[in-house]
Amino acid sequence: MTSAPRPPLRVGLLGYAFMGAAHSQAWRTAPHFFDLPLRPELTVLAGRDATALAAAAGRLGWGSTETDWRRVVERDDVDLVDICTPGDTHAEMAIAALEAGKHVLCEKPLANSVAEAEAMTAAAEKAAAHGVRAMVGFTYRRVPAVALARKLVADGRLGQIRHVRAQYLQDWIADPAAPLSWRLQKEKAGSGALGDIGAHIVDLTQFITGQTVTGVSAVLETFVRKRPLPASTGTLGGVAGEGMGEVTVDDAAVFLGRFTGGALATFEATRFALGRKNAIRIEVNGSAGSLAFDFEDMNVLKFFDGAEPGETAGFRRIVVTEPEHPYVAAWWPAGHGLGYEHGFTHQVVDLVTALAAGEQPTPSFADGLQVQRVLDAVERSAADRSTWTDIDTEGVH
Repeated sequence: MTSAPRPPLRVGLLGYAFMGAAHSQAWRTAPHFFDLPLRPELTVLAGRDATALAAAAGRLGWGSTETDWRRVVERDDVDLVDICTPGDTHAEMAIAALEAGKHVLCEKPLANSVAEAEAMTAAAEKAAAHGVRAMVGFTYRRVPAVALARKLVADGRLGQIRHVRAQYLQDWIADPAAPLSWRLQKEKAGSGALGDIGAHIVDLTQFITGQTVTGVSAVLETFVRKRPLPASTGTLGGVAGEGMGEVTVDDAAVFLGRFTGGALATFEATRFALGRKNAIRIEVNGSAGSLAFDFEDMNVLKFFDGAEPGETAGFRRIVVTEPEHPYVAAWWPAGHGLGYEHGFTHQVVDLVTALAAGEQPTPSFADGLQVQRVLDAVERSAADRSTWTDIDTEGVH
C-alpha cells in the first residue's frame, strides 16, 4: 500500500552564489532524510546573468530560470520565494512576494536599515492574516549543539543568566590585497562584519538565552580603507583587477550589551582574526551552570553543572550526535558528525513543517527586525562615542 502523495511546495530562489547554493542543497536534501508534510519542488532560479544562471540551475537542480526576479514573484507555479541576494534588495523583493501571496524565506540580516526591516515586518504581519508566512534565515539556530544549548537554558539548568560572551571570528579579508566585493560596500551590504556575521551572534545569544539585548556600547573599526577593484564582479573575494576602491563598511565590531534579565554581554565580530575561518564562540554563565560552544567544533557542546561537588566538577564535553538530540535522528549513527550544510536542511524542515501546520515559522521577520535594531544601536553608539572615555597618554612610552 503506497502512501498518498504529499502536496507540493513550489520554490522560487533568488540568487545562486554562496547562499543560493547552500539553500539549493537544503531544498533538495530535506525530503530525502526527513518525513516532510509538503514536497519541496525546485521550480525556478533567478539571476541577472543568463549564461551563469543556466549553468547554476543545471548544477543545483532547478527546473527553470528567470533573469528578472519580478517574474518569479508573478508566476502561478511558485508558492514560496527564497531570497539569497545582497541586503539592499531584500525589502523590495520580500514585500513584493508577500503582497503576491507567496511565503518568504529571507537571508539575514533582514535588511540594510531599521526602516526597511520595519516595512518588511509590517508586510509579513499583513500577509499572515491571509495565511502567508515569512521567516528570516538565521541557520545557526539549527545546529544540534546550539538547539541543545537552548533546551538546557529553557529547562533551567543554568539558573539565572549572568554573563554572555559571543565572538564570530573570520580572516577572509585580512590580506589588504584581497579585492573589493559587494560585502565591503555599504550601499549593498548595509554594514560589514557587524551585519554579515555580528547579526548571527546577536541572534544566537538571544535564541539560547530566551532574552533580548536592551542596550549596547560599541566600537567599530575599518582596518583597510582601500582595496583593489575585482577583475570581475559578483565574487566573494575573487581576483584583483586594476585600480582601487573604497571600503565603506566596518572590518570589526566590538560591543558591550545587557540582556532583559540583567546579564552582561560582550560581543566581537571580525573578519581580521588570522587563523580563524568560521569561529562562532558562545559562552553563557548562569547561577547554576555554564555552557560553551565553538562552531569550529560544531558537534560538541560543553556544559558545567554547578550542582556537582567541587571534587569532580568540570566542563562536560557532550558530543551532540545521539538520536535524542535535536534533528540528529534523521541522519547518521551516533558519533557520525554533521556539517555546515545541515543547518540549512534543518531550516527547510522547520519551515515546511510550520507552513503545513499553518503556524508562524521562527525566526520571524519581527525577530529579524529586533536584531536589526541591535545592529543599528551598535552603529549609533560607535558613531556617538558618548560613553568612550579617553585616557591621558602624555609621557607614556
